[in-house]
Amino acid sequence: MPPKKNNNNSKKGGKKQDDDDFDTLLAQAVKETKSDAVKNHKNNANHNKSDENNAQKYKSYADKDAVVPSKADHPENPYPPAVEGGKRQTWPEPTLTIKEQFPSGKGFPAGPEMPYTEEMLKVIANDSTQRVTSEEERAMKRASQAAQLEDLREAAEVHRQVRTWAHSWIKPGLPLIYITDKIEKKLNELIVKDGIVRGQAFPTGISINHCAAHFTPNHGEDEKIILEYDDVMKIDFGTQINGRIIDCAWTYAANEVKYENLLKAVRESTYEGIKQAGVDVRLCDVGAAIEEVMESYEVEINNKVFPVKSIRNLCGHNIAPYFIHGGKSVPIIKGGEQVKMEEGELFAIETFGSTGKGYVSEEGDCSHYMLQRGMEGIALRSDKAAQLLKHIQKHYSTLAFCRKWLDRDGQDRHLLYLNQLCDSGAVHRYPPLCDVRGSYTAQVEHTIFLKEGSKEIISKGEDY
Repeated sequence: MPPKKNNNNSKKGGKKQDDDDFDTLLAQAVKETKSDAVKNHKNNANHNKSDENNAQKYKSYADKDAVVPSKADHPENPYPPAVEGGKRQTWPEPTLTIKEQFPSGKGFPAGPEMPYTEEMLKVIANDSTQRVTSEEERAMKRASQAAQLEDLREAAEVHRQVRTWAHSWIKPGLPLIYITDKIEKKLNELIVKDGIVRGQAFPTGISINHCAAHFTPNHGEDEKIILEYDDVMKIDFGTQINGRIIDCAWTYAANEVKYENLLKAVRESTYEGIKQAGVDVRLCDVGAAIEEVMESYEVEINNKVFPVKSIRNLCGHNIAPYFIHGGKSVPIIKGGEQVKMEEGELFAIETFGSTGKGYVSEEGDCSHYMLQRGMEGIALRSDKAAQLLKHIQKHYSTLAFCRKWLDRDGQDRHLLYLNQLCDSGAVHRYPPLCDVRGSYTAQVEHTIFLKEGSKEIISKGEDY
């Protein structure tokens, strides 16, 4: 999820407005949904009962899926052998939790290490800001990084297992909402979801063709959208343990041959960005290297040749605990900030290529939202908006969420109050980001951790 500037019409929370003002807004919303309100709320004895019924109304599309008979010794099982004391994951459906596979809670697979070049190491050695003179400080730093990496590797292993399984069944003809629901259900099962301690880090992005990012289906018209054979679909989901987030994405195209060079461009560009990343490396230098690789590609689609362009207003980012955007942006074009990467930082290196203008704008209904830090206690004009804010804080904290999830939490007809939270600045909208219609966009993303002498590609798997 690339960082975007806040475009909300933010207003400071003040005293509640007169009851008449709020009643007018509420009456308008009730009028527009009167028939649904009668159907869903009659015979409910209390608010909690209403929430339960609303949650049942918006069940996951994957809830009725039967578990496929699976076993660890399946001849086509792609998962690695069991660790000592643990069980091997099953196939053709992963049915074992990560805790069953790693009962000690340790020893999760590390990502491949990529050592820094000699030139990078010389720069680090000459930079006094990177030196740690105390052995005690070095020991504390190593201990802190070890604990962080254990959480990240566990989250990454869940991500790899879920996406390995998703590769086996995603195909044209499936509703997009079913694809997201199926991924999210399995993710929460394998990771053993526990509130905001462990679970999904943000909604499953499933953006099609000219839409590059931040689309997940809302209930309603979006439920009718079907994956077509010639679609180019970006699948972007995250896992988190103790707020340590893995942000990883790939692009699916059933007609892979048609878009081969577009898919290759983003894959090679992302790995070039990873190659260039390192302690004391300037972010602008990473972006320049990415753009050079990306724009060396062109793709022929329907007998017309298109240059592949880096989408200049999308970028990677560093990741902080419980904050998908940590404050630093990794451009995918030349220019940009001369801010440097630092040891111990976690980065999402992601690239977006396009056959269009190479520039995205907000388009369509918003599905992604996120609570802004420090806004939990903001004064609001309605009790219902305040209740929704408390719900968001409890269930999502500063992790991104979507409208579909609120529906299934029992927060029926929440849009009026969610908009109030956005207008107050407490919550930020992340609408779909799209290039021109008729164009195609692709994405590949990995999460990396910068160590003293190397970087670990934590989210890397056999697939990409």
